[in-house]
Amino acid sequence: MKKLFVLLRWLLFPVACIYATVTTLRNWLYSKGIFRSHSFPVPTIVVGNLTVGGTGKTPHTEYLIRLLKDTHTLITLSRGYGRKTKGFLIADENTKPQQIGDEPMQFFRKFGKEITVTVGEDRVAAIGKIYRRIKQTVRNTQHRVLNSPLILLDDAFQHRPVKPSFSILLTDYNRLFYNDLLLPTGNLRETRIGARRADVVIVSKCPPDLPDSVRQQISSKIRKYAKLTTPVFFSSIQYSAPLPFSEFSRNTFSDQLILVSGIAQSHILEEYVKNHFDCKAHLDFKDHYDYTQADITTIQAACQKAGVSTVLTTEKDFVKLSQLELPPEISFFYLPIEIYFLFEEKESFNQLIVN
Repeated sequence: MKKLFVLLRWLLFPVACIYATVTTLRNWLYSKGIFRSHSFPVPTIVVGNLTVGGTGKTPHTEYLIRLLKDTHTLITLSRGYGRKTKGFLIADENTKPQQIGDEPMQFFRKFGKEITVTVGEDRVAAIGKIYRRIKQTVRNTQHRVLNSPLILLDDAFQHRPVKPSFSILLTDYNRLFYNDLLLPTGNLRETRIGARRADVVIVSKCPPDLPDSVRQQISSKIRKYAKLTTPVFFSSIQYSAPLPFSEFSRNTFSDQLILVSGIAQSHILEEYVKNHFDCKAHLDFKDHYDYTQADITTIQAACQKAGVSTVLTTEKDFVKLSQLELPPEISFFYLPIEIYFLFEEKESFNQLIVN
């Protein structure tokens, strides 16, 4: 089946050539000002990629939130992929994942009291509404906002109608963009030269013991497409101890478990879980999967078959699974994830963003 899939992708190479022409022309029209890119009085930072799915945008955006939330009035803006609503929305305590999407819901669950979480497929219109909201806040309080406002745009590298103040491009160490091809033959959303728009490139999901020689090789190849002066950083992921779905839960965690996930590139998570726990099975759903009560029955049956009573999942899946009715005999836990920078370059990256 896998060989057939690869063959099909190569048979679609002519379509990839047409796609390359269209995306290149579109980017040229924006670069020449024929199509308009909008700038805004509020600083904007874009986090995105050239490759579809699974480069680690969410944990990197959360890293930026932790870095900036104490010094800025911080607003996140996402398209809200997979949500059941349209238009501009601001998350509040009554918001459900189906209304704003799983990743924005994750931001709100973790930082909702410290930041403002918004979604809107038309980013230009959404930023305009955010800016008017900020000005109204200033007028209502009759003084300036204590911290300067800043908007983090999640997954908007290809959204050319917005001209960001700063662009962060992620590329997965296991799927480096300079080794990839355009959709549908490969996984690139646009040609490799799109990297020239990046102010910073981060190679994500690196092995913790990445040799410096490999680092230099990758940096050199990236700069064939990005600007020669563009800084290249390397990050890895780290998981914390599993946490229960509810802080009031009395469920105990068992190393014997099944893994449930609905994320891209789930094999990395699976490898980690199998190396650290006695994972009996992995129910691997598609990325951004919208769980239903029927899926809980499936999970329950998988636990019974494996003879376990513990389910481990991701933070992104937790925000949707926790909305459903869960069987009391099964302990549901999620695995917190964060990123960190290799080669002692955390402070260099932080200074670049803060300044």
